[in-house]
Amino acid sequence: MSDDKKTSGPTSGERKLHVRVKTAKKRTVSQVRWLERQLNDPYVAAAKREGYRSRSAYKLLEIDDKFHFLKPGMRVVDLGAAPGGWCQVSVTRTHAQEGRGAKLGRVIGVDMGNMAELPGCTVMKLDFLDDGADDQVKAVLGGEADVVLSDMAAHSTGHRQTDHLKIMALCEAALEFAIDVLSENGTYCAKVLRGGTENDLLTQLKQHFRTVRHVKPKASRADSAEMYVLAQGFRRNRDDADED
Repeated sequence: MSDDKKTSGPTSGERKLHVRVKTAKKRTVSQVRWLERQLNDPYVAAAKREGYRSRSAYKLLEIDDKFHFLKPGMRVVDLGAAPGGWCQVSVTRTHAQEGRGAKLGRVIGVDMGNMAELPGCTVMKLDFLDDGADDQVKAVLGGEADVVLSDMAAHSTGHRQTDHLKIMALCEAALEFAIDVLSENGTYCAKVLRGGTENDLLTQLKQHFRTVRHVKPKASRADSAEMYVLAQGFRRNRDDADED
C-alpha cells in the first residue's frame, strides 16, 4: 500500500489497456460486462499494484488530497467499510498503526459483511441500521470522532428512484450518528446518487456544518450516478453554514 500523501493511482499506459471477455455458459451478459469492465479498469489495476483492497480507496484519496480532513492523530469511523479500502487510507493518513509516532490516530471500520482484519483498524461486523447498532459503535469509540465516513450502499433494484431513496436513508442514518459523535470542526463524507442531496438532509447539513459540497472524484466511474457529499466544519451550535 502506498504511503505517499498524494494519490498515486493509474498510469497512462493502464488507461489504454483493453481486455475482452468471452461469454461462457455459466455467465450472463451482465456478468461478462462487469468482468470486462473490471479487467479494463485502471483503478483496479492500480489497487492491486499498490496494495489497496479496493479501487474505492482512490476516491477517498482524491477527496482528501483536495480537502485535507484526514490528519495524524484523528479518530475516524468508516461505515460500510468492507473490503477495507477506505480504512486503509484512513489508517495511513491518521497514523493509526502502531509505530507511526506520537500522534496515533484511531480507525473503526463497520460493515454487515465480512472484512479481514487490518492493522491499526478496529473491525466491527454489524448492520448499522439494526436497533442499537449506533450505540455499539459509540461504546467502542469511547468518545468523539473527528471524521465520519459512509460508503454504505444498498443492493441496486434497477429502479433509479427506489435506489436513490435507499441510499439517502443510509446517508441520513450516518448523519444522525455523525451529529452525535463528531468533535467541533469535524467532517462527514457520504456516498449519494446524482440528482443532489434530498432537501431534508441538505437542511440538516447546512445547520451543522460550515461548508457543504458535492464531490465527484475521478475514481468514480463516469457512467456511475454516484457522488459524495462532503460536510466540513461541524458546529454543534448550528450557526451559519455555507453550501458550495
